[in-house]
Amino acid sequence: MKTFEQFKAATMAEGFDEVLTREWEANHETPVHEHPFEAFGFIVKGEFWLTMDGNATHLHQGDTFRVARYMPHQEKYGPHGASLWIARMNQ
Repeated sequence: MKTFEQFKAATMAEGFDEVLTREWEANHETPVHEHPFEAFGFIVKGEFWLTMDGNATHLHQGDTFRVARYMPHQEKYGPHGASLWIARMNQ
């Protein structure tokens, strides 16, 4: 994806109904949690580790990821933090 507008248009066409940007500070960690929505994300800048089912995936700038609705997961952001574009499917 080259622009936020392109990401938003593409994900809305796939049925996502909310698209936002998120900024995470350096070395931020979230405890295991879940969401009542499906999420599809694009790493704009930085890196983070996404852990689901005990498996950690190291994601970098340009990578995408998907988290299913109610999937328990944990996040750990890198030493420079991260910027993400997140599409949510709330319905």
